[in-house]
Amino acid sequence: MAASLPESAKTVEVELLGRTYRVACEDNEREALIQAVAYLDGKMNEIRRAGKVMGAERIAVMAALNVAHELLSVKLGGLDVGQAKRRLSALESQLDAAIAKQEKLF
Repeated sequence: MAASLPESAKTVEVELLGRTYRVACEDNEREALIQAVAYLDGKMNEIRRAGKVMGAERIAVMAALNVAHELLSVKLGGLDVGQAKRRLSALESQLDAAIAKQEKLF
């Protein structure tokens, strides 16, 4: 039995290494998908230009391994994007409060 897509999901055409693929994507995730496709396409083209790997499938596997390695390097390096965003938000709130106090003085 095929999984049903949410009604908000639409099919988006993307291009990787000159080949077109149709991907189900919700409207609010479209921009992130486009950015991911651009990033992956760039990685795949780098591998193809290097000339060491031939064939779209092998290039895709090598690109996937490279991207997975980058992701794990970031995770193992201790960078937690969610935590960083929360910390930045808290700092922004503190700065807003400090600026508001300064504006009251003048």
